[in-house]
Amino acid sequence: MNGKGTQTVNVAMSLDLKGTACPLPIVKTARAMKDLRSGDLLEVWATDAGSVLDFVAWCRGTGNELVWRTEDRGILRFIVRKK
Repeated sequence: MNGKGTQTVNVAMSLDLKGTACPLPIVKTARAMKDLRSGDLLEVWATDAGSVLDFVAWCRGTGNELVWRTEDRGILRFIVRKK
């Protein structure tokens, strides 16, 4: 799940949530997931450091899978697979 560098994946949707603070990254991610099909990947870009624990807990609670997480110079990238 953790990684360095860039990983290329085919995502169904990307969200640029840089500059937003808790709870907006999770709220907007949850809304976007409603438009995806089971198995689709959602890419989320965020800058709120609290998002790391938020995404782990949210995925655990919803059954969605946190496939990938990276950080580069304060920018977080999450790849989430819809259950």
